[in-house]
Amino acid sequence: MTRRKLLLLLGGAMTASRVVRAQQKAMPVIGFLHGGSPEPAAPGVTAFRQGLSENGYVEGQNVSIEYRWAEGSYDRLPALAANLVGRKVDLIVTSGGTPAALAAKSATSTIPIVFAFVADPVAAGLVASLARPGANVTGFSNISNELAPKRLELLSELVPQARAIALLVNPNNPTVAEALIGDVQEAARAKGLQLRILRAASESEIDAAFASLVELQAGALLVGAPTFLNRREQIVALAARYAIPTIYDWRE
Repeated sequence: MTRRKLLLLLGGAMTASRVVRAQQKAMPVIGFLHGGSPEPAAPGVTAFRQGLSENGYVEGQNVSIEYRWAEGSYDRLPALAANLVGRKVDLIVTSGGTPAALAAKSATSTIPIVFAFVADPVAAGLVASLARPGANVTGFSNISNELAPKRLELLSELVPQARAIALLVNPNNPTVAEALIGDVQEAARAKGLQLRILRAASESEIDAAFASLVELQAGALLVGAPTFLNRREQIVALAARYAIPTIYDWRE
């Protein structure tokens, strides 16, 4: 083979190699949108990474994850979701409640969205039905609201002297809060209990809510939905300070 033919052959091979590399898809990017903060969500994020690994995806090796945290300020979620869409991620995973999923759905109708920990995705307007979600959104529900009446029943059995029970809800998550109030109110009436509604989200609002328990003559407290994970240390400490029997959604 002449030197000229060898150079032409090498040049063609290098060009073909560049074309192949250009045609290969870059590392996929997952956008992770959460309504809370990294620290309390750490166990869930670890499980998420483990699930990816079990399916052959290792962060930093063959998949990239971009995290966006609202730190409990749900009004930040639309901008965070829009930022992920602008980054042209391949998939958006949402966690930390219904608001994150709604923000992602409002931001894109084309990028696939998988949500977690949504109390009632049909009522929230995220999916058409549980059997056939439709569009670009799917996920799973933690049926939190459906279990709330049972928690009220358990609480009333554990504290039979309590004729009034308080329900703490987050007004920043109105879809979940109002549905939760309706379900628990019905259960309270069935047991002949009075239900006191406490709406609080910020640190100061939660302090004020606990301070009002004595005036409301509430003998026990039901903490509604996982939207209080960011405030869990404050809530547990206040429950101990006021010696109020309290039942929660999650062990965390």
